[in-house]
Amino acid sequence: MSLTRLPARYDHVGSFLRPQYLLEARAQKAKGEISAEQLRAVEDKAITEIVRFQESVGLKSITDGEFRRTYFHIDFLEQLGGVKTDIPVTIRKPDGSEELAPPVIRVIDKVRHTKDIQLADFNYLKSQVSAGHTPKVTIPSPTMLHFRGGRAGISKDAYPELDPAFYVDVAQAYGDELRSLAAAGCNYVQMDDTNLAYLCDEKMREAARQRGDDPNELPHRYAAFINKVVAQKPAGMTLAMHLCRGNFKSTHAAAGNYEPVAEALLSEMKIDAYFLEYDDDRSGDFRPLRFLPKDKIVVLGLVTTKFGEMESKDSLKRRIEEAAKYAPLEQLALSPQCGFSSTVHGNNIAVEAQRNKLRLVIETAQEVWGSL
Repeated sequence: MSLTRLPARYDHVGSFLRPQYLLEARAQKAKGEISAEQLRAVEDKAITEIVRFQESVGLKSITDGEFRRTYFHIDFLEQLGGVKTDIPVTIRKPDGSEELAPPVIRVIDKVRHTKDIQLADFNYLKSQVSAGHTPKVTIPSPTMLHFRGGRAGISKDAYPELDPAFYVDVAQAYGDELRSLAAAGCNYVQMDDTNLAYLCDEKMREAARQRGDDPNELPHRYAAFINKVVAQKPAGMTLAMHLCRGNFKSTHAAAGNYEPVAEALLSEMKIDAYFLEYDDDRSGDFRPLRFLPKDKIVVLGLVTTKFGEMESKDSLKRRIEEAAKYAPLEQLALSPQCGFSSTVHGNNIAVEAQRNKLRLVIETAQEVWGSL
C-alpha cells in the first residue's frame, strides 16, 4: 500500500459537534413530538452543512459527522442480529467531573448481518460530497462485542466455545456490511477501537484479568479477529482503524504507552492504516512505531480535540520528526487525535475551534510533506 490509498497526508477521525437545532430535534424525537422521518430530514440538513464545512476547510476525506448517532458504537452494534445493548449512564465522580459508564453490550444469539446498516447513510453522504473528495464511513471495531463483557457477555447457548464460531460469525457480518457499502461506491471505511488502547492502561488490563482474560494474549487474539474481517474486505477498499482512549465531554478513560499492544497491532494486524492518538503524555512515546511494516500508514493524532488551546506548527513538526525516527516519514500522516464529538454530547470545545484545529492539521501537513 502507498499513501495514495489515503485521500491526503492529512485526515480526521470523523465526528463533529452537533448543531443546536439537531440536538433539539433529537430531543423532540425522544419525546415523541416528531417522527423518525422528520428527524432524518433535520439530520440531512445538518449533514449537508457539515459536508460543506469539511470541504471549505480543505479536507479530502469527508464524513457525515456521525450526526445520525448518539454513541459512536452502540447505534451500529445494536443493529447486528444477535446483539443487545443497554444505554450507558453518566456517573458523576467525587471531583465533580463526569464519566460515561461503559455500555453493556451483550451477544444473546448468533451474530449475523440482518440488514444494511450504513448503506442509506452512506448514499446520502455520497450525494452531498463534491468531486475530488472521498466519503468516509466510520463504524465501531468488532472487538467491542467482546472486550467489555468478555466471555460472560456472550451467550453460551449461542456460542459454547468462542473460537472459531463467534469470531467467524462476527467477521462474516462485518464482511456483509463492507460489501454492501462497496457496492454503493464506498472505498474508505474506518473502524473505531477503544479496546486495544485500553489494553495499554494497567487498570484496564486488570479489569480484563478480572473478567477471565489475559491482557497479554488479547491483543494477538484481537489482531487475528480483525484479520478475519480484513480477509473479507472488498477489493479497492481502504480499511483503517482508529485507537481511542475514550472521548466523552473532553475526558478520557485510559492512558498508557502503545508498547503492550504495538507488535500485535502494527505487525500482525492487516489493516491498511492506523489513526493513533498522540496528543499528550498519556499516549507515551513513538518507539512502538518501530513495528510498522513497510506497507502500512500511521496517521499521527497530534492535535487534541478535547480542548480549544491551539498547538503550534513548530511543536507539531518537531513531534513528526521524532516519530520519523521509528517509522519512515513517507508512511506517516497527520490528524486530530480523535473526533470532536464521539457521543452526541460533544467535547467542551467551541465550534470555531474545530475549523482552527483542522486548518492547523492541513497547513502543517502541507508544509511537512508538500501539497497533495
